[in-house]
Amino acid sequence: MRLFLISCLLCISCSVNASQIALIIDDMGNTKQDALAFALPANVAFAILPNKALSKTFSNRAAAQQREVMLHMPMESLAGNNQEKNVLLSSMPPQQIVQTLKTALSSVPHAIGVNNHMGSRLTQLTLPMSVTMEFLSEQGLFFVDSRTTKYSKAEVIAKRSGVLSTKRNVFLDHTPSHEQIDKQFKRLIHLSKKYGYAVGIAHPYPQTVEYLNVHLHKLQQHGITLVKLSDVVSSGAAYAYHPKPKLKPISPAL
Repeated sequence: MRLFLISCLLCISCSVNASQIALIIDDMGNTKQDALAFALPANVAFAILPNKALSKTFSNRAAAQQREVMLHMPMESLAGNNQEKNVLLSSMPPQQIVQTLKTALSSVPHAIGVNNHMGSRLTQLTLPMSVTMEFLSEQGLFFVDSRTTKYSKAEVIAKRSGVLSTKRNVFLDHTPSHEQIDKQFKRLIHLSKKYGYAVGIAHPYPQTVEYLNVHLHKLQQHGITLVKLSDVVSSGAAYAYHPKPKLKPISPAL
């Protein structure tokens, strides 16, 4: 009996102290092929592009799986090309930023958070990010900085605005080959073990979904728990190992 109790206590201790991984699948809703990702574990969050033919359908289907839904909000990039329609731009006055966000949210029902699609320019700028975070605070939404630029101010401004937030630690499939996905997944595991948690972003590529369907189920072998994104954001883990970034403007004029 004593050995049984000790074993139970050890199991509880292991589960409490287990490292955590939260995973987001970005760019959902572009094509019907993206539906492959619905086979992934329900703890994997979907970041759904707004104003697409499949935006509402995918959002409703994800919610039916009790899967967390995020608005994958298009934001202005430095290159300025291949941007979505209704993208948040640095030239927009505050009222237009808010209206664009409202329109985007209406096309992604069940969204409980937001992360940026592109945004290497906009996330560096204080005014549009402040307006965005004030809106998210009013709506009770959290924010995940996709970190498309190392100079992003988005997470800092989110916290200043009282918005629960975290940032992406690893892109799994920036290069969507099996070798690179495997390399990045192992990096995600390493960061999770080193810091207690890590946030990964991937995309609904067939090769990515195939890889994750195999390897996500093996995380427990590494002493890691796949958790919902909101668990990481709300638990305070998101503040555990974020060194203050050295913020630089994108140009002397901004």
